[in-house]
Amino acid sequence: MNPQSLIRSLTRAGRGLPVALSLALAVTPVQTSAARADAGMQTQNEEIIRRAFEGWAAGRNVFTEILAPDVTWTIHGSGPVAGTYRSREAFIEHASRPLLSRLAAPLVPRLHRIWTADDTVVIRFEAAATTTAGRPYSNQFVWIFRMKGGSVVEAEAFLDLFAYRNVVDTREPRSP
Repeated sequence: MNPQSLIRSLTRAGRGLPVALSLALAVTPVQTSAARADAGMQTQNEEIIRRAFEGWAAGRNVFTEILAPDVTWTIHGSGPVAGTYRSREAFIEHASRPLLSRLAAPLVPRLHRIWTADDTVVIRFEAAATTTAGRPYSNQFVWIFRMKGGSVVEAEAFLDLFAYRNVVDTREPRSP
């Protein structure tokens, strides 16, 4: 029985108004401080991701900054890049590098919206760059991050995999 149900039950029974009031006063601060802690965590997580996107737009490699080394990153969809990567290095090597090596300049993100709930951050953005062949590349993304201790520990990505594949399959990578 949760505290609110107990209070209602005691009050209905007519024998517990003082007990119900005492219980209500004792429970309320705990719930309020827990709500403040959740709101604080959400604000902190949103700020971490917002700063990372600002850094990314300025040309920094933010993946090494925000992704936990053992992050689990899932790309939804079909095709060779879709699947689950079980480390930051696996994600960078097998999903990120094949695309980035075929771009003449880094992707530049344009953030549309960030939503937070508990330890989850949802980011909707688009990113664009020019390919090594001089053609434009643009894609729309929704990423869902679960945060822990200021780092992304789980990620889900939704994007146009056809646009991704078109660049990876038809462009030569830059020379190292």
